[in-house]
Amino acid sequence: MTTAVELLATAMAETYEGLSRRLEGLTDEEFFWEPVPDCWTVFQGEDGGWTYHYELPEPEPPPFTTIGWRLVNVALCKVIYHEWAFGARSLNFITIEKPHDVASTIEILGRGHLLLTDDLARLDDRTLDTPVLTNWGEEWPAWRIFTTMTDHDAHHGAEIGVLRDLYRLSSGRSSSGG
Repeated sequence: MTTAVELLATAMAETYEGLSRRLEGLTDEEFFWEPVPDCWTVFQGEDGGWTYHYELPEPEPPPFTTIGWRLVNVALCKVIYHEWAFGARSLNFITIEKPHDVASTIEILGRGHLLLTDDLARLDDRTLDTPVLTNWGEEWPAWRIFTTMTDHDAHHGAEIGVLRDLYRLSSGRSSSGG
């Protein structure tokens, strides 16, 4: 009989594999491509460090985001969710080092996925309901960390796939023709 942990592990692995396939051959030009004006993106801040646009509460309507923004968000969320639910709780979205290109983002994405995969492997069906913390201080059952990250991979992976298609079909032209 298949356990709940095995089901979560399979869903996580298959969804991550789908996201990874969508990233094959991704270039830095695609990563930073802004298909419409005023995109939220990854950029170098005034202090020289890399960051990305983010506001809470999120503006209404939410801004359009680049492939880079979406990928950095997925990568950092994996690390931060691990950090607060199963780790030392020393990092947050302000203190974590932000990646600045495809290679550094994919490295952090892979590391975050491995951390969560290892976290899940240490659980069993009895401990899936154990309360864990989120980075904003809310308690969730442990299983919700993994379903949320699986959904996050699927959601942003699909968006990245569509944006890559648009980039390819438009030859990387912005909406203003540039």
